[in-house]
Amino acid sequence: MTNQALNNPQGAGIRPEATPATARSFDFAYWWDRVGILVVLIALVALMVVIAPNFASVNNLLNIARSISINAILAAGMTFVILAAGIDLSVGSILAVSGVASVMTGIAGLPAPVAILVGVVTGAVAGLINGLLSAYLALAAFIVTLGTMTFLRGLAYTMTDGQPIVSNTLSFRDIGNGYMAGIPVPVVIMIIVYVAAWFVLERTRYGRHVYAVGGNAEAARLAGINVKRVITSVYVIAGICAGLAGVIFSARVVSAQPTAGTGYELDAIAAVVLGGTSLVGGRGRIYGTLIGSIILGVLSTGLILMNVQFFTQLLIKGLVIILAVAIDSLKQRTLRLPWSRAIAAQTPA
Repeated sequence: MTNQALNNPQGAGIRPEATPATARSFDFAYWWDRVGILVVLIALVALMVVIAPNFASVNNLLNIARSISINAILAAGMTFVILAAGIDLSVGSILAVSGVASVMTGIAGLPAPVAILVGVVTGAVAGLINGLLSAYLALAAFIVTLGTMTFLRGLAYTMTDGQPIVSNTLSFRDIGNGYMAGIPVPVVIMIIVYVAAWFVLERTRYGRHVYAVGGNAEAARLAGINVKRVITSVYVIAGICAGLAGVIFSARVVSAQPTAGTGYELDAIAAVVLGGTSLVGGRGRIYGTLIGSIILGVLSTGLILMNVQFFTQLLIKGLVIILAVAIDSLKQRTLRLPWSRAIAAQTPA
């Protein structure tokens, strides 16, 4: 694979699914990798409709869509990070700090757009710190984001003195509670985020660089890609998504909660893995992450409708996540990865 091919946004033959070898004959593992998660979602929805007749009501479906929107937005940013072979454990804490910053800005009397922007920028700055530490100091992303997770959670507690800050006159509350054409605003935002993420990953040179860095960072570097810049940027994107999720969360509960987002990083990672993105990077699709988020939301709502105890819900969700990781590990052994092999083939010995 040449550098020109890597930089071609439309680069036919670059992605593994477009190779003639995989397109000529039926390959169960290949097709399961593409549509298996959708089959699981359809089966789960059908099961829930049978078990819980109220599940398919319009109000319930809108509530599910609204409830998954925050985690889905977090997961969209996490997809970029994992595609680049990284991990971000701090998105839940970024959500909390960003929400606190936006609410405090709103309470200070600044207009709603400014308060929203402050929250998003706060998330971007936190992501930039994660990216710089991971890319330019070559620190392990797991350790870096574990540290910033703790630091940012402490910062959220410090900013609020450990207490929720409630504002009944919050100027941007509609971003969490309003409707557009009968659709909850958080759902509209989620759709916009996923369309933008799909376009960036599938239709731009930068998106192909993200796949390349995750598939084989050294080969990508030799092909002329600025690997450090790409790694830094994916953490910034994750931070922006977390900041936006924090603003929506705060608007939804009309307050700044220092405990907001606790454990959300695991839900985001689970959605990404369920959606088929490999934990070792270089392979995955953004629409899979959205379906993974929907599966988690449908599962949670269905268990609630069936009056399953909360602790049992945690057990079931944990088993689902373990199953997803196991399937990902199995796919690493069974699926061919021409994308990474093609890059590696260009790497000088």
